[in-house]
Amino acid sequence: MQLTNMVRSAALIEADRLMTICNGCRYCEGLCAVFPAMEMRRTFADNDLNYLANLCHQCGACYSDCQYSPPHEFNVNIPATFAKVRNESYARYAWPGAFAGVFARNGLFITLLAALSVAAFIAGFVALKDPAALYGRHGGDFYKLMPHNAMATLFSVVFLYAIAALALSLRGFWRDIAGGVASADVGAVGQATGDAAHLKYLGGGGGGCTSESEKPSALRRIFHHFTFYGFMFCFAATCLATVYHYAFGWHAPYPLISGPVLLGIIGGLGLLIGPAGLFVLARTRDPILVDKPRLGMDTAFQAMLFLTSLTGFALMLLRDTPAMGLLLAVHLGVVLGLFLSLPYGKFVHGLYRYLALVKYNKERKTAIFVE
Repeated sequence: MQLTNMVRSAALIEADRLMTICNGCRYCEGLCAVFPAMEMRRTFADNDLNYLANLCHQCGACYSDCQYSPPHEFNVNIPATFAKVRNESYARYAWPGAFAGVFARNGLFITLLAALSVAAFIAGFVALKDPAALYGRHGGDFYKLMPHNAMATLFSVVFLYAIAALALSLRGFWRDIAGGVASADVGAVGQATGDAAHLKYLGGGGGGCTSESEKPSALRRIFHHFTFYGFMFCFAATCLATVYHYAFGWHAPYPLISGPVLLGIIGGLGLLIGPAGLFVLARTRDPILVDKPRLGMDTAFQAMLFLTSLTGFALMLLRDTPAMGLLLAVHLGVVLGLFLSLPYGKFVHGLYRYLALVKYNKERKTAIFVE
């Protein structure tokens, strides 16, 4: 998907103005990857600005350090402007394009999606079984309410759709930002993977984020780590449970001392601590640094991750009680809503940022810095 024939938004126009000012100053070049990448350019096309905006980790350090930030007449505010460009880029590259508008009211969309998914599971369980079965004791056997094959088929279809939608969106983004970097080598991918895994550029040049206060703090980086690795542990638990079921014929529910459950507990704790911490930090963030109309996207994603973990723990603890049926419906509904929303919510920011890091690490190997 190319942006050359699209009308330039106000956010892109402002980003172009700010990058021109910053390219003349270059005081912030040691803070993160954005400014060295900026210095490789004299002018800034839309695809350059989308690349730089997604390379930005919004730590706020450049705003705190900038001599031209408000109330200076130049009004340089990179974090807020890049947040707007970044959020617009998600919609620009969304697949299918008809769903691009979802990003404008993302919080409402995800709330309705989750509610409808939960309602669908509750109604489905009642339709498949006697309504009383929803509140009966099943010895922790989930499949007495929904057959394993039906559950696996439903979630496989939704997961594959999410993967396809994400892949096509990312392909459009990469094609547009790649420019002369037609492909990425192993070294660039490896370096980008390391940078992403350590959140290297969420440190504001070493001290930490200043988006919550002028005093640098590592809390945002820590809570991001809890969230990311919590998600990955939960994904690993699901994969291991799949191996148990199909390779060894070991069927759920699994005992507490088992691979899937232990991985799920570790991941679930991460998804309670991380999103909750990020939510609290977001409430204290200086509003001048954010894209206020789209803050619902962040909150909705944090809420879905938190609820996925919370309902999972409730289901694990109460699976031998009459509450299991209703809790299972709620948990599966939240997970289904999360999967469906992945290509159209804040989840995409990590993937776009990763591709921007790949381009940056490829580009800087042959960099020519413009004086």
